[in-house]
Amino acid sequence: MATILKSNERVFKENPNRADNFRLQTDISRITKGVNPENLNFDLRRLNPGEFCAAYHFHRYAEELFMIISGSATLRTPNGLEVVDAGDLLFFEKGSTGAHQLYNHTQSPCIYLDIRTFSGHDICEYPDTNKLFIIPTAEIFRKDTTVGYLDGEENILEKWKELKNE
Repeated sequence: MATILKSNERVFKENPNRADNFRLQTDISRITKGVNPENLNFDLRRLNPGEFCAAYHFHRYAEELFMIISGSATLRTPNGLEVVDAGDLLFFEKGSTGAHQLYNHTQSPCIYLDIRTFSGHDICEYPDTNKLFIIPTAEIFRKDTTVGYLDGEENILEKWKELKNE
């Protein structure tokens, strides 16, 4: 069934758990109409003046495409900073070369369509802060605390003895 999300029915709400300078807003009309895509996820976003869309990040298992519908913003990528304007398409491939962040440097809102692939899971990596964000469980870890696969497994026989005595 086709679902039409009419422009005059848009309601932008601030994303939950946001802090100053990261108050991205999302149109909730997709949710209120019951549109719940399985693989092609999308949102219409409003980035107000002086706000960042998210922390600088990349996706390990998702591609992302932004289309700037109105306004302007500054895009940060591994290649540096570049101003993007209405009509521009921004493609971010999987991996570190697809790292990105938008900042609204203007005095007007920047509206953009955010389309991303989703296969049921993803890992976002934040190069500035060395964090990993696991999706969909919303767990966040520091990347520099990685351990070996068998780290802590040295006393496995003792564990089995404990289990036998229970």
